[in-house]
Amino acid sequence: MRKSDLIHKIATLQESLSASDITLSVQNILLYLTEALGKKGRIEIRGFGNLTLLYQKSRDARNPKTGEKLKTPGKYKVRFKMGKELKELLNPI
Repeated sequence: MRKSDLIHKIATLQESLSASDITLSVQNILLYLTEALGKKGRIEIRGFGNLTLLYQKSRDARNPKTGEKLKTPGKYKVRFKMGKELKELLNPI
Protein backbone atom coordinates (compact mmCIF):
# COMPACT_ATOMS: atom_id res chain seq x y z
CA MET A 1 0.00 0.00 0.00
CA ARG A 2 1.31 3.43 -0.92
CA LYS A 3 0.62 6.68 0.89
CA SER A 4 -1.83 7.73 -1.84
CA ASP A 5 -3.70 4.41 -1.42
CA LEU A 6 -4.00 5.03 2.31
CA ILE A 7 -5.32 8.55 1.75
CA HIS A 8 -7.85 7.31 -0.80
CA LYS A 9 -9.03 4.50 1.51
CA ILE A 10 -9.53 6.90 4.43
CA ALA A 11 -11.35 9.36 2.14
CA THR A 12 -13.81 6.65 1.06
CA LEU A 13 -14.48 5.64 4.68
CA GLN A 14 -14.70 9.18 6.08
CA GLU A 15 -16.77 11.15 3.59
CA SER A 16 -17.14 14.09 6.00
CA LEU A 17 -13.39 14.85 5.78
CA SER A 18 -11.87 16.61 2.80
CA ALA A 19 -9.08 14.98 0.82
CA SER A 20 -6.71 17.83 1.68
CA ASP A 21 -7.36 17.36 5.42
CA ILE A 22 -6.71 13.63 5.16
CA THR A 23 -3.55 14.20 3.12
CA LEU A 24 -2.25 16.71 5.66
CA SER A 25 -3.05 14.36 8.54
CA VAL A 26 -1.28 11.38 6.96
CA GLN A 27 1.75 13.53 6.08
CA ASN A 28 1.95 14.84 9.66
CA ILE A 29 1.67 11.38 11.17
CA LEU A 30 4.48 10.10 8.95
CA LEU A 31 6.57 13.18 9.77
CA TYR A 32 6.16 12.65 13.53
CA LEU A 33 6.99 8.95 13.23
CA THR A 34 10.10 9.77 11.20
CA GLU A 35 11.19 12.41 13.72
CA ALA A 36 10.73 9.96 16.59
CA LEU A 37 12.95 7.39 14.89
CA GLY A 38 15.42 10.12 13.95
CA LYS A 39 15.82 10.94 17.64
CA LYS A 40 16.60 7.26 18.22
CA GLY A 41 13.22 6.79 19.82
CA ARG A 42 10.82 3.89 19.78
CA ILE A 43 7.38 3.81 18.20
CA GLU A 44 4.75 1.55 19.69
CA ILE A 45 1.34 1.21 18.07
CA ARG A 46 -0.71 -1.24 20.12
CA GLY A 47 -2.17 -4.04 18.05
CA PHE A 48 0.04 -3.19 15.05
CA GLY A 49 3.64 -3.36 16.21
CA ASN A 50 6.82 -1.66 17.40
CA LEU A 51 9.46 0.17 15.39
CA THR A 52 12.91 0.50 16.92
CA LEU A 53 16.34 1.47 15.67
CA LEU A 54 19.14 -1.06 15.68
CA TYR A 55 22.76 -0.19 14.99
CA GLN A 56 24.58 -2.57 12.65
CA LYS A 57 28.31 -2.42 13.30
CA SER A 58 30.79 -2.02 10.49
CA ARG A 59 31.98 -5.29 9.05
CA ASP A 60 34.46 -6.76 6.60
CA ALA A 61 33.10 -7.61 3.17
CA ARG A 62 34.32 -8.49 -0.29
CA ASN A 63 33.57 -7.08 -3.71
CA PRO A 64 32.15 -10.13 -5.52
CA LYS A 65 33.50 -8.96 -8.86
CA THR A 66 37.12 -8.30 -7.89
CA GLY A 67 37.46 -10.11 -4.58
CA GLU A 68 38.79 -6.88 -3.06
CA LYS A 69 38.35 -6.57 0.72
CA LEU A 70 36.11 -3.72 1.85
CA LYS A 71 35.01 -2.30 5.17
CA THR A 72 31.29 -1.49 5.23
CA PRO A 73 30.39 1.46 7.46
CA GLY A 74 28.14 1.05 10.47
CA LYS A 75 24.53 2.09 9.99
CA TYR A 76 21.15 2.21 11.64
CA LYS A 77 18.31 -0.08 10.57
CA VAL A 78 14.64 -0.01 11.50
CA ARG A 79 13.36 -3.16 13.17
CA PHE A 80 9.65 -3.97 13.10
CA LYS A 81 8.11 -6.37 15.57
CA MET A 82 4.49 -7.32 14.99
CA GLY A 83 1.88 -6.70 17.65
CA LYS A 84 -0.26 -9.51 19.01
CA GLU A 85 -3.40 -8.65 17.00
CA LEU A 86 -1.50 -8.34 13.70
CA LYS A 87 0.34 -11.59 14.35
CA GLU A 88 -2.94 -13.41 15.05
CA LEU A 89 -4.53 -11.95 11.92
CA LEU A 90 -1.62 -13.01 9.69
CA ASN A 91 -1.01 -16.38 11.37
CA PRO A 92 -4.38 -17.83 12.45
CA ILE A 93 -4.23 -21.00 14.50
